Amino acid sequence: MGDPRGFIKHGRRGMTLQPVYERLQHYEEHYYYPSEEKVKTQASRCMDCGVPFCMSGCPLGNLIPEWNDLVYRGEWKQALRALHATNNFPEFTGRVCPAPCETACVLGIIEPAVTIKLHEVSIVDKGFDEGWILPRPPANRSGKTVAVIGSGPAGLACAQQLNRAGHRVTVFEKTDRGGGLLMYGIPHYKLRKEKVQRRIDLLEAEGIEFRFSCEVGKDVEFAEIKADHDAVVIATGAEEPRDLPVEGRDLNGIHFAMDFLPQQNRANWGDSDIALLHPKKQTINAKGKRVIVIGGGDTGSDCIGTAMRQGANRVVNFELLAQPPQEREPSNPWPQWSRILRISSSVEEMQVMGGDVHYEIMTTRFIGSNRSVSGLETVKVDWSNGRPEKVPGSERIWRCDMVLLAMGFLGPRPALLEQCGCELDPRSNIKTDPKTRMSSVAGVFAAGDCRRGQSLVVWAIAEGREVARCVDEYLTGANSLLPKVRLETFNY
Repeated sequence: MGDPRGFIKHGRRGMTLQPVYERLQHYEEHYYYPSEEKVKTQASRCMDCGVPFCMSGCPLGNLIPEWNDLVYRGEWKQALRALHATNNFPEFTGRVCPAPCETACVLGIIEPAVTIKLHEVSIVDKGFDEGWILPRPPANRSGKTVAVIGSGPAGLACAQQLNRAGHRVTVFEKTDRGGGLLMYGIPHYKLRKEKVQRRIDLLEAEGIEFRFSCEVGKDVEFAEIKADHDAVVIATGAEEPRDLPVEGRDLNGIHFAMDFLPQQNRANWGDSDIALLHPKKQTINAKGKRVIVIGGGDTGSDCIGTAMRQGANRVVNFELLAQPPQEREPSNPWPQWSRILRISSSVEEMQVMGGDVHYEIMTTRFIGSNRSVSGLETVKVDWSNGRPEKVPGSERIWRCDMVLLAMGFLGPRPALLEQCGCELDPRSNIKTDPKTRMSSVAGVFAAGDCRRGQSLVVWAIAEGREVARCVDEYLTGANSLLPKVRLETFNY
């Protein structure tokens, strides 16, 4: 700990958002980052606790006190080494992770927590700016081959770790670019796609082969992939969207979030065919429309922010659950992830522009005009008995021109699962051995959201790192030299 009184002398000062009216005019990242000296000052607030719960709060077990101290001392290159020791892609988590490490910060018990996420992104950004982050191809090859299906954060982390162990890795990606939701789900204003492509380019330079526009189970049979490789890792994510099968669902203008979000990202890239990934090649745009986003969480927030930037006339958000409390409840003690009310940047934009989040509300039917959605009916629900019960007399009609469904995901898409024959768990995810991460099919492993269910980018990276270690041991028949990830039991 460089400054034992740092947390006493300095208050928390993190990244600041651009004003709402300013950031709604563009798709660039919408934060102002503090100067290097101010980041060093913030790093001095880390108390180097005897038991650093921030490390347990992080699914990757990041060496947070170590790189906080190195940042304070100006040892940025060493801080980058410490950061990369546990996290393959800190430029992603430093931007889009909700930072469970910060809610587990010991200082956070009595004062605002240390700005861990700010330090993380500052370290890796400086590493790229200074040219310290270069391809690291392995010195030797094992002769073993691995197929990774899916190039989201779990697949990319797995591929990089296995490549470092000397195995030949081929990543199969159904879309035309790598990154999964990093590329086509998360909006540009939260994570510029050049930063994703930069990392893909580095992985290719390290010797990883990518096969884009190649959907396993459709463009190539799973049996062929398995026959051509010594091991297979499925990291396809949880892509099956939760639908809302009520009256009027077949009306035009009702879209899944993941049919909507990729199009704006493709537009920001300058692609001529932004509807390429849509199942019906239909272009979706919110300009001039009254938009209702059904479902909260990150996906719903991303839909709100994107619709606002496209020029929606008005946006409102429906959430089935009750509004979270302002502060921790006794049943949710520190250092658990704090289940409290958080206002995302997109929700703030919506509220400034006249919309709002409506809690405890259920959509019961869609209303149409000329085969297109023109409104919907809702009813308030009561959670007193632990399940949603409709409140009599609370029915309401809402006028709208577009509805975006962002109610979460049910698990991996079934087409590939039918071909690979892996056993599923009760939640329709791929069931694996908890120690080996192998599925019920010998030589076939799973990682990320397709194994644990819809979760965070940081969990996906942790899953990818751990499955790589397990695959390495399977291929070599010996203890792996790849680091073991300490997967905590906390649910984030």
